[in-house]
Amino acid sequence: MTTYLLAGGGTAGHVNPLLAVADALRARDPEADVLVLGTREGLEARLVPERGYELLFVDKVPFPRRPNGAAAAFPARFQRAIGQVRRHIAERGVDVVVGFGGYASAPAYVAARRERVPFVVHEANARPGLANVLGARRAAGVGVAFEGTPLKRSRVVGMPLRDEIVTLDRAALRAEAAAYFGLDAERPVLLVFGGSLGAQRLNEAFGEGHGAAWRDVVDAGWQLLHATGERSELTDPGVPGYAVVRYLDRMDLAFALADVIVSRAGAATVSEISALGIPTMYVPYAVGNGEQALNAASAVRAGAAVLIPDAGFTGDRVRAEVVPFLADDTRRAAMAEAAASVGIKNGTDNVVAMIDEALRG
Repeated sequence: MTTYLLAGGGTAGHVNPLLAVADALRARDPEADVLVLGTREGLEARLVPERGYELLFVDKVPFPRRPNGAAAAFPARFQRAIGQVRRHIAERGVDVVVGFGGYASAPAYVAARRERVPFVVHEANARPGLANVLGARRAAGVGVAFEGTPLKRSRVVGMPLRDEIVTLDRAALRAEAAAYFGLDAERPVLLVFGGSLGAQRLNEAFGEGHGAAWRDVVDAGWQLLHATGERSELTDPGVPGYAVVRYLDRMDLAFALADVIVSRAGAATVSEISALGIPTMYVPYAVGNGEQALNAASAVRAGAAVLIPDAGFTGDRVRAEVVPFLADDTRRAAMAEAAASVGIKNGTDNVVAMIDEALRG
């Protein structure tokens, strides 16, 4: 029996690909022992047990960004975290470690090396995190989701995607999706979303104030499905053809209904949309180190997507650029074809193949 230790977490961008790989390993061999390593503070503390996997804990030890008290304490705390993972590896007889980035991965890579256990690195973002940059130097295999990711010895394997996305038959589900959201399956749909917390910039452009652009979308003959985020106070005007929801519990149905998308450019979002071949206008989140714009770069280069800077995304920009795009059938069809050419649906299988290669030595 093979024992796998999958390390990662903190955000959905790390947890979801980890769980996709875990599900694939368990489906292939129900006797395999699939363990997950994470912190008590991350999203994994809730999502991993809910999915039926045992979660082993490691202390959250952020890399210091500036010289201060936390930086002085970092070496001892990091060594303690490495020790925690080494004990997990030894006590559970782990055969291979797979890291997806985040706080749990850095000590897992060092612990695996010291325990002489092979480890594999998967990087979801076009700009890799520090844990994976360090881990890639000694890994048995390094996979990245996007072409051009600067990670040593890496190969493009795509993003491990949820099975409901990989197997999604958009045409077959369209009628069910339209009924679910209270829209008309016979009319085109623009899907707007900014992640679980929403995106204030998108909400303001489409759904707030007298200059709200949702009116222009509806007047152009399109319907609008707008996910505002769980914390949004945006009100629903109750207009036919404009569906306002806080959160998309059924992302598969939202994708089944979407003819065009306007969204943020998180790694999982870009990977899922590209795999489904949906024309998209990305508005990358401007905070951070610019990784969202990089995530969308390969789709933009291929002609599958358009990038609109966050600072310039207003109701007027929607009227000037998004609404004319909705009316351009030829351009949309070309973008859909290009999206299908850059999308990778078998990312999960590719990562599992890397794990098998590492086990073979």
